[in-house]
Amino acid sequence: MKTCAIADQLGGISFPHARLAIRVHRRRKPTGERETRESVYAVTSLDAHQTGPADLAAAIRGHWGVENSSHHIRDVTFAEDASTVHTGTAPRAMATFRNLAIGVLKTLGAENIAKTTRAIRDEPGRALTILGITNNPDPHGT
Repeated sequence: MKTCAIADQLGGISFPHARLAIRVHRRRKPTGERETRESVYAVTSLDAHQTGPADLAAAIRGHWGVENSSHHIRDVTFAEDASTVHTGTAPRAMATFRNLAIGVLKTLGAENIAKTTRAIRDEPGRALTILGITNNPDPHGT
């Protein structure tokens, strides 16, 4: 990990409150495969004296844990990248519906979103129960 302080009046940077630029160089070698390397970059509003390498590494790992979890579910379970919805506000609406579905299932304690969505696909009536909708007509007609 390398860090670099960002000057107050650095022209052209799109992050007005950025104080520290970070480059993380990662190496990965899965068993039996070639090593891969990548560099990732981040900015923070913290000054160099407010944080250290261990704190920055923990924050970056935490960010990617959330990012990977959310995007993995949206892409793999809901096939977001394969969506053919591309015009107007429809892509944003579909992303909102996907996020809503994930949020509802997580709130209700679903540990495996893919398994839960398959169960709902196989028995669509489960979705009504999850949403608190029952098929118990009121005998009094109200």
